[in-house]
Amino acid sequence: MGPPILFRHASSLEHETGAHPEGSGRIEAIEAELSQRDWLGWEQREAPAVGLDVLRTVHPDRHVEAVRAMSERGGGAFDADTLASAGSYVAALHAAGGACAMVETLLGGEAPAGFCALRPPGHHAEPVRAMGFCLFNNVAVAARHALDALGARRVFVLDWDVHHGNGTNDIFHASEEVLFASIHQSPLYPGTGPLEDTGSGAGEGFTINLPVPRDSGEDVWLALVEHVVAPAARAFEPDLVLVSAGFDAHRADPLAQCVLEASSFAELARHARAIADAAGVPLGAVLEGGYDVGALAASVAETLSALAEGDRPRSVDPDELSERAAEQIGRFWALD
Repeated sequence: MGPPILFRHASSLEHETGAHPEGSGRIEAIEAELSQRDWLGWEQREAPAVGLDVLRTVHPDRHVEAVRAMSERGGGAFDADTLASAGSYVAALHAAGGACAMVETLLGGEAPAGFCALRPPGHHAEPVRAMGFCLFNNVAVAARHALDALGARRVFVLDWDVHHGNGTNDIFHASEEVLFASIHQSPLYPGTGPLEDTGSGAGEGFTINLPVPRDSGEDVWLALVEHVVAPAARAFEPDLVLVSAGFDAHRADPLAQCVLEASSFAELARHARAIADAAGVPLGAVLEGGYDVGALAASVAETLSALAEGDRPRSVDPDELSERAAEQIGRFWALD
């Protein structure tokens, strides 16, 4: 098996959003930081465009056409937060395509871990709605591709972006093939993801929402992962672990009020890697948010280092928040 693989594409810089916080400077900062560190030993690959047949497993034609048409007109706004330019459709195809190529390489046994340093992000995108800076739901398309075409039976998705991944939540809400866990600040955009939302129908219990208050730091997040998320994920026995890796819980981020450090994301990554290692499966991460470019670049570098090194994660004691969450999630999973 080869080294971990980083997926990039020049089109990520062509999704032009002006002074918008989700801008091309995010990718430029990440790449500058990683290049100074000799890419941390990660192999670099160019992200392909997603096939439309694969994209349509999550987003129907009318949504794909809406994004394409907006770009073809030179750009515009889907809502007050979500912009498109002439290059946005192509960039979004490569962001989703990179996520799919990543799971192909991982499930093909080429690498133990992957990371997609691509934009636009995706976890807010719903099947027929672009929102929250997101056009296509990259991690959902990749999970669906793994299930439909690559032999995976169960996929675990951990979303540690500070904003709730409402799109991914809704796409897999009634599915027992995907265990979705989100840790997110609440109240905060988009105002979804209460602890009581645990899925529906056949998917009841397969959605884990873990809201945290503002000013939550590393120990709060790690307690939820160690004492709620990780045991549920182990019981789920996934064939693949995916991470919606947002870095906007960093204390410097302008769009939220949590107080993680760059090193905190290394600890989250170690916990995610431990979940994958316990199941004997690979792990892939997809870039979501993070809007202070210096904090973002440092946090991505810490995450990639942690995913490559395989060190044990830091253990913390349960706290009141994790114990309350365990009562709810323990109705569905043995949290041993």
